Amino acid sequence: MSLPALQVLKRIVSGRTGCGCETCPLAAPAAHRKVMLVGSPNVGKSVVFNQLTGRYAVVSNYPGTTVEVTRGQARIGDLLLDLADTPGAYSLAPYSEDERVTQRMLMSDPPDLVVHVMDARSLRRLLPLTFQLIEAGVPLILDVNIIDEAERAGLTVDQGRLSRELGIPVVATAAASGIGVETLRAVIAGPLPPKADFRVSYPEQIEQAVSQIGGHLHGSNGIGPRALALLLLQRDQGAWEAIRDQGPAAAAQIERIVAETERQFRDPLSYPIAIARQREADLLASRAIASTPRPIRRTAREVIGALTMHPVAGIPILIAVLYLGLYLAVGQLGAGLLVNFLDKQLFGQTINPALIAFVNDLIPWATVSQLLVGEYGVLTLGLRYAFAVVLPLVAMFFLVFAVLEDSGYLPRLAMLVDRLFKRIGLSGRAVIPLVLGLGCDTMATLVTRVLETRRERMIATFLLALAIPCSAQLGVILGLLSTNPLALGVWAVVVGGVFLLSGFLAAKVLPGEAARFYLEIPPMRWPSARNIVTKTLARLRWYAVEVIPIFLFASVLIWLGELTHLFQLALAVLRPVVSAIGLPGTTADAFLFGFFRRDYGAARIFDVHSEGAISGIPLVVAMVTITLFIPCVAQFLVMVKERGARAALAVAAIILPFAFGVGYLLNAALLALVELRTIR
Repeated sequence: MSLPALQVLKRIVSGRTGCGCETCPLAAPAAHRKVMLVGSPNVGKSVVFNQLTGRYAVVSNYPGTTVEVTRGQARIGDLLLDLADTPGAYSLAPYSEDERVTQRMLMSDPPDLVVHVMDARSLRRLLPLTFQLIEAGVPLILDVNIIDEAERAGLTVDQGRLSRELGIPVVATAAASGIGVETLRAVIAGPLPPKADFRVSYPEQIEQAVSQIGGHLHGSNGIGPRALALLLLQRDQGAWEAIRDQGPAAAAQIERIVAETERQFRDPLSYPIAIARQREADLLASRAIASTPRPIRRTAREVIGALTMHPVAGIPILIAVLYLGLYLAVGQLGAGLLVNFLDKQLFGQTINPALIAFVNDLIPWATVSQLLVGEYGVLTLGLRYAFAVVLPLVAMFFLVFAVLEDSGYLPRLAMLVDRLFKRIGLSGRAVIPLVLGLGCDTMATLVTRVLETRRERMIATFLLALAIPCSAQLGVILGLLSTNPLALGVWAVVVGGVFLLSGFLAAKVLPGEAARFYLEIPPMRWPSARNIVTKTLARLRWYAVEVIPIFLFASVLIWLGELTHLFQLALAVLRPVVSAIGLPGTTADAFLFGFFRRDYGAARIFDVHSEGAISGIPLVVAMVTITLFIPCVAQFLVMVKERGARAALAVAAIILPFAFGVGYLLNAALLALVELRTIR
């Protein structure tokens, strides 16, 4: 008898049916439980999610990764868990778009169970969120994570004391090492915790207002009336939207109570509420945490971590990271060796000639065969660009990026550049989307949600569209210019100068307050080979699913443009423009391609250079101009979604003439320098 049959027989004898797998047709319907993981950035929520589900989520050692909700399933016995890994949040009164997602889920799609994951080393700062979840009335488990690092620092967390005082189950884990995960899994699958009776004592006026507001709240809003009343007192937009169905009379009464309470305090009500929670957190932490003084022995990781944030030592480290990660790995290895082999040898000498011969023999109609194997054919151009030119560059960048995020370098980079970023209207936290933009500007535009203010999100979106090249574009640039360090230096100085100047001017023009900066700094770790490979493969899977079809679709659009002569019309408009900035007319289609995909346009410049049609000063000008050129269609559509159609159109309208204007000035300046040098 086969092993699966034996498993089925064993389950039938034991009184159960099915083989135990989730998809087995014999399996009895399992009980479902919706579980939501909540916690601040960098506390290991995604690691816990991965341990529980066995499914990969983007497990990053920097905040803001889980901008979208990641979902997965796990079976524990006959219980099927539907898990949701929510964006990082410090409070249920959100300050940024990603925090608002957590609040919205609790209100509109309340789970059966919430697991609050926190960093054991930051109990005092993170307990206020636990208090808010208790006030929300959700069944709650507290996972005190990264317990190994806390113990190494001499901190001992009394789980029993925390559990008794809070009235909820408390589990200690070191999820990255798997410590305590089985215990957490068992507690999650156990009976749902009862509603905790722990209460934070707020000032008398606030307590009275909470009681009065509660009398006007009817029905379920996903969270308890006490939590909702406190959010209303803090003028939280999501809370006010949640009480619309209470009717205008109830809303008017609540507004009156809130206004009367506000008049009794000098500061906004969010301040005394936060002070009360923090006071309670300090008292509880002092009782539940024992600190054992230990000799200060800084490990090599801690020394490196401190140096990366040092205002002096951090700069050469950053330069070394850029040199090793971008110049050598992406530029030399990716754009040099891999692209050269895949494009010129594999596709150029073997695959494309075979495809052209096969299609031409199979399809006698020239118009149809041109779609597949013509100059802009889906197979000969779209596939070649996707797999031979862009894929190796993206793969190398994703590999480097995985090493940086897994090590914990990115949040330290955020600390290093915070002072500079303040000058351009951003905070160090903006490093997250800006660095992600070096992978894909479209994805990075979505990640601007992690930024606190609308002004900061707008500035970051503008800079991503203007001066942040995506990984494939950057790889082509490095590959073409790396043989001439002076040319590469000119490109870097011009693009970097445009980035800083544009950010500075945008900060002056756009109204709004400067963003606050707060960031959890994770432990500096030696990167895990398993994590690096997993992350890189996951992102390459994303590239295959999301990006490659766009390359093929772009080839179809270009074929249609050729067929209808619209493509030639657009090129006729572009050729005088590119000629005005000193470029050959053959580069016009690169800018047209760049509108479909930035990396598509850069790949076209790669072709023009390979044909010997562009080099020297025109090549540098082309690289600068195409870097600053308008965002691709996908990024533009995401800008419309995130910032609105007017803002997206304004960004594109500014960037288009600006890019060619910079190209014109750069060409004139370089020609003047060459002429001056010749005269001398």
